[in-house]
Amino acid sequence: MSSSPAIAPVAAAPWWKFGHVWLVIAGPVIVIVAGFVTLWLALSRPDPVVAEDYYRKGIEINKALEAPEKSLAPAMKGRNHAATPVQDQPR
Repeated sequence: MSSSPAIAPVAAAPWWKFGHVWLVIAGPVIVIVAGFVTLWLALSRPDPVVAEDYYRKGIEINKALEAPEKSLAPAMKGRNHAATPVQDQPR
């Protein structure tokens, strides 16, 4: 016979007493909770669709674009001033 002492069997602890188990379970649980929070936010705060008078607003935009001399006046003024020769610029 061998001279080593006999090793008594160790009783295994229940699974919930191990910290690593909770670390593995925590990830999916957090994702599920975040999914429900996102669902609640999406259902409780719906996005507004289109404005009631979208067609009228589009017509107004088209009218503004039809008159480029009025809509581009500030840009043309600035461009013309930038193109003025140095000797003709006001001092």
